[in-house]
Amino acid sequence: MLVADFSRVLAGPLATMTLADLGARVIKVERPGAGDDTRSWGPPFSATGATYFESVNRNKESVCLDLSDGGDLALARELALRADVLVENFKPGGMAKLGLGYEELAADNPGLVYASISGFGSAQGAALPGYDFIVQAVGGLMSITGDADGSPYKAGVALVDVLTAKDATIGILAALQARTATGRGTRLEVNLLSSLQGALANQAQAYLGAGKVPQRMGNEHPSIVPYQLLECADGPLAVACGNDGQFRRLAEVLGRPELADDERFATNSARVKHRTELIPLLEQALAATSASVWQDKLVGVGVPAGPVATIDAGIDYAESLGLEPTINVQDASGETVGRQVRHPITWSPGFETRTSAPPALGEHTESVLEWLRH
Repeated sequence: MLVADFSRVLAGPLATMTLADLGARVIKVERPGAGDDTRSWGPPFSATGATYFESVNRNKESVCLDLSDGGDLALARELALRADVLVENFKPGGMAKLGLGYEELAADNPGLVYASISGFGSAQGAALPGYDFIVQAVGGLMSITGDADGSPYKAGVALVDVLTAKDATIGILAALQARTATGRGTRLEVNLLSSLQGALANQAQAYLGAGKVPQRMGNEHPSIVPYQLLECADGPLAVACGNDGQFRRLAEVLGRPELADDERFATNSARVKHRTELIPLLEQALAATSASVWQDKLVGVGVPAGPVATIDAGIDYAESLGLEPTINVQDASGETVGRQVRHPITWSPGFETRTSAPPALGEHTESVLEWLRH
């Protein structure tokens, strides 16, 4: 399968890298001399480039084309006509102005699956610039992130871009499956705002179903208690009691079994109502020893608990569980040049996939253009 990647920054490149991880050939079209914006987004930089760019561009070929040049534009069109999938995140209508819109291409490539990614869709929001941070703000995510009496916060990663990339990938795979029956491709649109709102899940439904507009609650959960950080003798421990049985075991481990029979705390609904009374009682008991000791005791009886880890510690933890969270990537000579987070799906039986390093700008221009001209 051939994917023509006319996207840049995060959502589009992550979607196309996912397809590349799954075995597709992805040709990334970049601006001569500059390339994808994220090539310059640093520090941090690895030995081979900006780590931001590298995080979403492995297993691709890079070809430089100046779309304002007639000859290069013709080659870009030829690439699109040979492709099974095209992914773009130009401003809505931008590709059509270049003669690379879906209608123009589908006339000669009816099987093309054409995915357009934008910030706010192609209708009234078409002119609005779409950046993850802005969508987190206007879409409501920041309003529920942060301490109740503090400022709103964005998520620690460009979460909306990541969600949008996953939605785009799902849509592309569904369209390819449909094509096997109809022989025809389709155009699909995804936008950051819709992907965010689709991911708000219970928080959005609290408003739509019950008229309750969620507010910031720090690390507390609006519908489950305890499901938050609790202070121990040496720092916080994440504790998540998703049912009454887990809470009873928590109370027993803490030496306070009577809490599970107290009518204020016996059921989850009661605990949500009496949250401010319960949490100090739990933390009073937890103050007796360290978070690591409590973690071992709680996990030992089936109560979910864990420390607040840094990213490096999180990766180490995944490795200790045998999850193989990273892969080594190689350059064209087969030499390992870096380590990256692997695609999260594990297949049984597995299939062989590439692990090529993110390409240098224009690394494959000569070979790709030779192929396109013949």
